[in-house]
Amino acid sequence: MSVHKCKVFLHNNGNQEAEIMSGKPKLYYFDGRGKMESIRWLLAAAGVEFEEEFLETREQYEKLLQDGFLLFQQVPLVEMDGMKMVQTRAILSYIAAKHNLYGKDLKERALIDMYAEGTTDLMVLIMMYPFLTPEDKEKQLATIIKKATQRYFPVYEKVLKGHGEDFLVGNQFSWADVQLLEAILMVEEKSSSVLADFPHLQAFKERISNIPTIKNFLEPGSQRKPVPDERYVETVRRVLQMYHNMSASP
Repeated sequence: MSVHKCKVFLHNNGNQEAEIMSGKPKLYYFDGRGKMESIRWLLAAAGVEFEEEFLETREQYEKLLQDGFLLFQQVPLVEMDGMKMVQTRAILSYIAAKHNLYGKDLKERALIDMYAEGTTDLMVLIMMYPFLTPEDKEKQLATIIKKATQRYFPVYEKVLKGHGEDFLVGNQFSWADVQLLEAILMVEEKSSSVLADFPHLQAFKERISNIPTIKNFLEPGSQRKPVPDERYVETVRRVLQMYHNMSASP
C-alpha cells in the first residue's frame, strides 16, 4: 500500500513538523482471528476502514522477513501512518491513542491498560484452543470457563457495579470496553450461559454491542473473522512451520 504524505510546517516557538498521512491501514495476517482480531475490533470501533493481505504461503511470510518488515520475526504486522508496526500491544495502544479511545489522562490510561491486559490473558487461552489435541481441548475448555467466571468476569462486574457508569473507565468509550466485549463474545462461543451470574456484564454487552461502529462490525459480511476452523489452523501451521509445536498459537 502506498502512503501519501503531506507535510505541514507549524511555527510555534520554532519550527515543528507535522505529517498528515492518508491511506487505509493495511493488515498482514492470516484469514482468521488470532492476535490480529483485537486490532480489527479496535479499528472498526474507531470507524476506521482497513485493508487486509492474508498470509497463505510460507513464501509470503519469508518475503516479509526478507524485506525487514517483521522486526521480531512474527506477525501481526500493520502498515499505518507511514509506519510498519509489529507487536500487538504496541499497535493497539497506538490506535487507541490516535482515536481517543485511551482515556483523558495517565491514570485513566493505566486503568485501561490493566483491564485490556486482563481480557488479553483470557483471550489467549481461547486463541490456543484450536491448536490443541482433542484431549487437551477438553481440559482447556474447563480452564477457560473457570478463569472467565472466577478470575476475570468478576473483576469487570465489580467495576461496573461500583461506579454505576456505562463504560469501564472515565464514563467514556475506550479500548478497554472494546476488548471486554470481544472477550465476552469469545467465551460465550464456548459456553452460552457464561454471563448468567453477571447482570452488569449482561447489560454492558447489550450496551456496547449497540454502539453504531460495533454494531456494524458484528453484522454478517464485516471483516470480523469467524471461529477458527481446521483450515485456518492448518494454514497457520504451514506458514509458520508449527508442526513440531502443536500447542503454540500465533
